[in-house]
Amino acid sequence: MPCGEDWLSHPLGIVQGFFAQNGVNPDWEKKVIEYFKEKLKENNAPKWVPSLNEVPLHYLKPNSFVKFRCMIQDMFDPEFYMGVYETVNQNTKAHVLHFGKYRDVAECGPQQELDLNSPRNTTLERQTFYCVPVPGESTWVKEAYVNANQARVSPSTSYTPSRHKRSYEDDDDMDLQPNKQKDQHAGARQAGSVGGLQWCGEPKRLETEASTGQQLNSLNFSSPFDLNFPLPGEKGPACLVKVYEDWDCFKVNDILELYGILSVDPVLSILNNDERDASALLDPMECTDTAEEQRVHSPPASLVPRIHVILAQKLQHINPLLPACLNKEESKTFVSSFMSELSPVRAELLGFLTHALLGDSLAAEYLILHLISTVYTRRDVLPLGKFTVNLSGCPRNSTFTEHLYRIIQHLVPASFRLQMTIENMNHLKFIPHKDYTANRLVSGLLQLPSNTSLVIDETLLEQGQLDTPGVHNVTALSNLITWQKVDYDFSYHQMEFPCNINVLITSEGRSLLPADCQIHLQPQLIPPNMEEYMNSLLSAVLPSVLNKFRIYLTLLRFLEYSISDEITKAVEDDFVEMRKNDPQSITADDLHQLLVVARSLTWLLTCV
Repeated sequence: MPCGEDWLSHPLGIVQGFFAQNGVNPDWEKKVIEYFKEKLKENNAPKWVPSLNEVPLHYLKPNSFVKFRCMIQDMFDPEFYMGVYETVNQNTKAHVLHFGKYRDVAECGPQQELDLNSPRNTTLERQTFYCVPVPGESTWVKEAYVNANQARVSPSTSYTPSRHKRSYEDDDDMDLQPNKQKDQHAGARQAGSVGGLQWCGEPKRLETEASTGQQLNSLNFSSPFDLNFPLPGEKGPACLVKVYEDWDCFKVNDILELYGILSVDPVLSILNNDERDASALLDPMECTDTAEEQRVHSPPASLVPRIHVILAQKLQHINPLLPACLNKEESKTFVSSFMSELSPVRAELLGFLTHALLGDSLAAEYLILHLISTVYTRRDVLPLGKFTVNLSGCPRNSTFTEHLYRIIQHLVPASFRLQMTIENMNHLKFIPHKDYTANRLVSGLLQLPSNTSLVIDETLLEQGQLDTPGVHNVTALSNLITWQKVDYDFSYHQMEFPCNINVLITSEGRSLLPADCQIHLQPQLIPPNMEEYMNSLLSAVLPSVLNKFRIYLTLLRFLEYSISDEITKAVEDDFVEMRKNDPQSITADDLHQLLVVARSLTWLLTCV
């Protein structure tokens, strides 16, 4: 483990040291970032950082250094906070400067009070992201991250568990479990709020043994707090992420890996505890916020913890079997080593998918092309590289499509199966929309990060009437497939959000939705028991081989690809010649699909 654990357990002490050495000189902030960057470069250091994705919140120490793998679901308005503030000792009248960065609560020592009129007080700006766990993240991805993490954690109560590492999948009561935390601050606090930092009169923290129902009661919730996950059944924490540098580099739906300081101070829950008391603590400007907006933007820290970001990285992918950034020099060795295995891995993958598709090798070929396709660029509104496949001929009254999706789940890092029934189309919310009362973006099923595999099961569709929301949902799916975009609903206007979602449609006949390619399933065998057949197929594959499939499908999406001028000229000549012979036989869309298929096959041909 890296030498010294202070940077993990007491990062604010490290920050305090740099602040004390440099005072108001802004260089101290850069030195803090550089310090943690260097720490994370040490041998396996990132594996020793506790992750909110794997460790339940009540196992994490308040104000400790943590990491979080997440998607930006919403961006709140920038907020002001006290970057530097001064306190006065009531007895000695001594003045002391404090930093407010990476904090929600302004700390005061014994007999100290804030000097709100000090000319040395500094107000700065920070951005707040509302982040959720990566939607649709596969179980094998979660398990791989859990197994790789070597953080030593124990609950913040006196109870010591028999196991130190627990995932959210194992902790059913995680979402609403209250924290039991002891005070880490010896200093007293005074009641009030200023510049984004809050403080309270007594040096104590909230400790409660309340059940989930009592917790909700004490917070005066009229209804359980909605964590705003895009997909149903998701588990894990949502976090309010405070970003101090370069927040313009990030956008909604980006996948991030964050390193920062965990803040779960119960003072942050005061707005939900008693609205009348809370209003007395607010700035006059903040009093204009609606109660619903206060509830959404200041949820209890036991439900939605805060992370004050020191380092943030936008992730290319979430496949734990590959280097995080494939473009870096240190990743080239891994890539070049795996390139020599491309051909045999693809042959094994083709055989595996052929069995999954009941012996249809042609359908398996197209499924591979679909799984490695990606939008690599856009020309005007046209997304280049997408390859939506409609697999028709799927048995209607069968569990085939369900088990096929389970196979795909074992291969890709993130996926979702949309059961296309009349009821779902009429009642599910596909499109994210803006709630102006709460001033937040309410998520929808189509708020997904790049490279998510969306499987639309049309075999469940029966006769019925689509109402207005259902028609809008079908239109949204069509736009997603055709243009790789989702138009978010902002009531008075729509805002276009480009995306990169792999869509596979399973249907009995030709799909109602558009597709780049339709392939009709030609089963060579019909198993008497589909579940047993698919289970035996999965159990027959060695874990090492399955991991190679996963690396193959992710890696091929990110490999660099270029066409020489000579090849470009040959393609143009062939297209012109084909149009001359029969103008109706091929269109620009057909040419695009041919190029996508050729691009996908190129790496195989060059590595045979």
